[in-house]
Order: sequence, then C-alpha cells, then structure tokens
Amino acid sequence: MTEPLLRPRRKDPLRKTREPLLPQGLRSRTAHGLTAAAAEGRFMLQVCTDCGFTLYPPRDACPSCLSDRVPFHDVAPGGMVLAETTIRTSTDPYFRERTPWRIGTVTLDCGPSFVAHLHGDAAEGSRVVMTLRLDKSGNAVAIAMPDKPTSHQEDDVQLRELTCDPKFRRVLITDGRNATGQAMARAMAAAQASIIFVGIADPWKPFPGETDLRAIPCVEIVPLDITDTRSVADVAGEIAHRVDILVNTSEHHRAGGIMNRHGLTIAREEMDIRYFGLLRLAQHFGPTMRARGADGVNAAAAFVNLLSVHALMNWPEFGAFSAAEAACLSASQALRAELRGGGVKVLNMFAGPLDTEWFQSVPPPKLSPAALAKATVDALRMGIEDSYVGDIAQDIRARLDVQPKALERELGG
Repeated sequence: MTEPLLRPRRKDPLRKTREPLLPQGLRSRTAHGLTAAAAEGRFMLQVCTDCGFTLYPPRDACPSCLSDRVPFHDVAPGGMVLAETTIRTSTDPYFRERTPWRIGTVTLDCGPSFVAHLHGDAAEGSRVVMTLRLDKSGNAVAIAMPDKPTSHQEDDVQLRELTCDPKFRRVLITDGRNATGQAMARAMAAAQASIIFVGIADPWKPFPGETDLRAIPCVEIVPLDITDTRSVADVAGEIAHRVDILVNTSEHHRAGGIMNRHGLTIAREEMDIRYFGLLRLAQHFGPTMRARGADGVNAAAAFVNLLSVHALMNWPEFGAFSAAEAACLSASQALRAELRGGGVKVLNMFAGPLDTEWFQSVPPPKLSPAALAKATVDALRMGIEDSYVGDIAQDIRARLDVQPKALERELGG
C-alpha cells in the first residue's frame, strides 16, 4: 500500500541543490508515436491495417504479415502483471539516484507484453491498467497502474517522478485579476498546493473577486505586471527559487480581424501581454526552474501556458488574437526544448471560447474558467504536455487530423 506523501520540511538554504539528470532519451522516429500518445494522456499502440495484429515495441512493418501499414490506434489498456523485480543498483546515473525502483513484465489483453515501471500498489498476479507517461527526458515510458483506485495512489514515488501533481508544491499564477486566474487559485488550493503566489498588476486597484481571492488558504498576493520587465525581474528575484509550477493566466481577448482594425495599438497590446509576457516569464523564471528540476519533493515541475485552440487554426472573427496565440504556441514549443534539460515539463492547455464578457456575443458551447482550472490540475496530475479542454477544442483537434483545409474554410465562413 502506498504511503501518504508528507508535507516536506523547509529546505536548508546551505544545502546544495541536486543537479538535474535525465533518463536515456534516444527513441526511433517510429517510437515517437508513443510519445505523441503520452503527450495527450492516451494509450496507443500500432495496429496492423491488413491483419489486425497489435505491435509492441514499435516497428516499421508488421511482424505477422510484413505489411507497412501499421498506424497508431487507441487500444484496451487492461492487463496482468506476470513478474516483478526491484532494481537496487544501476549503472545509469539517473536511476542510481532513485533506487529502489520497481519494474515488471505485464501482458496486455490485446496481445503484447511490456517490461514496464510498476506502481507501488501493482503486485505480481494482479490486474493493472497500462498507461503511457512522459519521463524527465520528454519521452514515453509505460507504467502499470492498479486497475482500481487505491489509497494515496497519486503519492507513489515512481508515479510522482513522471507527473507534476500540485500536492505540496508551490504555484505561481501570473494574473489573479481575471476569472481564470481566480478559478486556478481555487483549484490549486483544492489540490493541496502548499503556497499559491498570485500575481496582481497594480495591487492598489480593487478588482472583482479580490476579497474571495485573498480568503483562499495559502494564497500570497505578489505585485506582478508581465508587461513590465522590471516587475517580472523583481518578483523572480524574490520567489523564483520557490516556484515549482508556473501557470501563465494572462489574457487579452479582443474581437476583430486584420484589415478592419485601424492601426496597430490593439495588436501591440495583444503581443505585449501574451507573447512578450510569456518571453519575460521564461527569461526570468525559466533558468531557475530548469536548475531546480531535481530538488527533491519540491523540485520544479511544470510551466503551464493557457492557450486558445485557435493557435492551431486561425478564427477570422478573432483573427489578430488567433495570430498572437499562434506566436505563443511557437514560443512554448521552444521553451519546452530549453526546459527539458532540467526535466521540467511545459504544458499547453488548449481551450475554446471562455464564458467571459469578452466572448459574450459568441454562441455556446463555451468553457467556464472553473472547468479550465480543473482540467489544468488533472493534466498536471497526468504529467501530459497537450490538453484540449471543452467541446470546441476537442472538435478542432479532431478535424485537424482529418482535413485541415476544410476546417480553415469552415472557420472562415
């Protein structure tokens, strides 16, 4: 039975921070199909189109009929643990610091057998659910989970190494003036985050929801304006070494396309708040988070960026806004590569129109800020990289896989 995670003691400031190490990260191009599945929290394997054989490990051709038509599909994750062992010594520097480490052989109901990481509550001969998770190097690994929830399941040492669970971690929410930031603070408090720093630009100005925000346990208000480089640098100098999860909740939603706007004032505001704001956060908080990727229970874990799903495909009614979101997506991908050296994940939360005043004229379905906040906590607990929240986001994601040009025409009216 998994032991409950204890709230960590305050770190000794004289104690050296452990240097981040990564597990082996080499994968074939075909094997990155597993990485793509793990990035979205799905369990996918190759299934031969001609004979229906399920492949593992990934191959370029079916070993049963030699067909090269072996795409990845969602498959049933159920299986049984055939054998288990505990590794107590290793030549690999990453695992040498983390032993003992449990692994086992698992046979799936759909056919293949895995040598996988074992959750602490998955015993030999028991039924399990196989999942794909992203390790510190950003590649997919398999971990066998109990087929039924157990007490303190999320506190397993090996599972926590593969996820970004906010429990007992310290969180920075960059903008608490908007409804999304306030909902995110409540969701992180419910997830047992130890400290929740909430950035407020011009804290002397009152704003709706301020009283309720300050009443949330563990919330600390910090003066943070992401459009001001000095403000970001000052806050980073004070708390960057304490931030384990950073959630960028800055917003600037404005309707309008490209040609009908007069001048570039609104476009500059969009880029300054969304794109340049992201760059300021990355430059001042990123290096410290990367250096703290192996800092015990309070290691830096994730940089979360809330994005519109229209970063993937422009929505002409909000054309300039969509373009700014696309720039943020590109920067987020670059940041993901730079933070990977410290084992810090970059999580993109793609959402459709929110149920706020800026999308008042947009017909439903719309996403509530509370639903987006809850989905963010769930994604952190799964340790994924890309999450599509709500009906609109999931629909656009599915249609991009089928026919992107058709989606472009439909969004363009």
